[in-house]
Amino acid sequence: MSVFIIAEAGVNHNGDITLAHRLIDVAAQSGADAVKFQTFIPEKLVASATPQAAYQARNTGQQQSQLEMLRQLALPLEAFAELKAHCDEAGIEFMSTPFEEDSLEYLLSIGMRRIKVPSGELLSTPFLRAIGQAGLPTILSTGMATLEEVRHAVETLLQAGLPKADLTILHCTSAYPTPPEAVNLRAMRTLADTFHVPVGLSDHTEGLNAAVAATALGASVLEKHFTLDKSLPGPDHRASLTPGELRALVDAVRETQCMLGSGEKMAMEAEANTRSVARRRIVAARPIRAGEAFTPEKVTLKRAPSGWFGDRWDDVIGQVAPRDYATDEGIAW
Repeated sequence: MSVFIIAEAGVNHNGDITLAHRLIDVAAQSGADAVKFQTFIPEKLVASATPQAAYQARNTGQQQSQLEMLRQLALPLEAFAELKAHCDEAGIEFMSTPFEEDSLEYLLSIGMRRIKVPSGELLSTPFLRAIGQAGLPTILSTGMATLEEVRHAVETLLQAGLPKADLTILHCTSAYPTPPEAVNLRAMRTLADTFHVPVGLSDHTEGLNAAVAATALGASVLEKHFTLDKSLPGPDHRASLTPGELRALVDAVRETQCMLGSGEKMAMEAEANTRSVARRRIVAARPIRAGEAFTPEKVTLKRAPSGWFGDRWDDVIGQVAPRDYATDEGIAW
């Protein structure tokens, strides 16, 4: 099964639906499987006195409350129906992460096909229950979480009715950007071994390496932020891919998955010509007459167009030549 690649637009539209539409076009052209936004009603998500995260203040260059920032980034709920219609026309799956119950209800009402649980809601028990009750394929992001906190979220979702077969867990480090030493890709395997569900990576690193490595480690879902322009104002642009980088990411992940192959060790068709000329074969070291015994002095190994490969050496030594052989002629019968 192909890796499911989510092009994370998030709030990189800066509250401008025109930019949101442009992000959809970029994601569709990149070859990603889905483009994902974020849906929230700011007043229902954060209290008025909640500060920005350090990276948000640093990347926006503004000292303001989180509520003030989110008000600038939010789109009205009805905008997401318009964005979904655009996605349907562009041939890319529409996704948007709900951050509270009203947004979840609205996204379900417009036909969103799968739900992404954001890392910040991993411990929001009533919200997790509402998601589990929806019964849609669900992707659980696990930034900032211990294994026991992930267990809480998984058990809450499943107990609420989500079929285990519909759950995917993403390893995630909620640092923007994430430094290499904080990525901890092996945690993907811990999640897979613990919960026995497909796993993947919500990648906040700079560049493509983490996503490619996650693919090699068996990720079934990859999520990566992208932007139209890294210099735009906003909290996430600087840790996002450009349109060209997003296309390169999709290509690299697809190529990496192709490279993984079946796991069966075998001679590949692409090697057939090299195999025929690169391996040494058993040939006559000098002229050999019919009836002579093959001895180590009379035969040798050379790259040659015919003759048995060297693994048949012991089958040849001591046998009688069935016919004459010229020097360098391959030995086989």
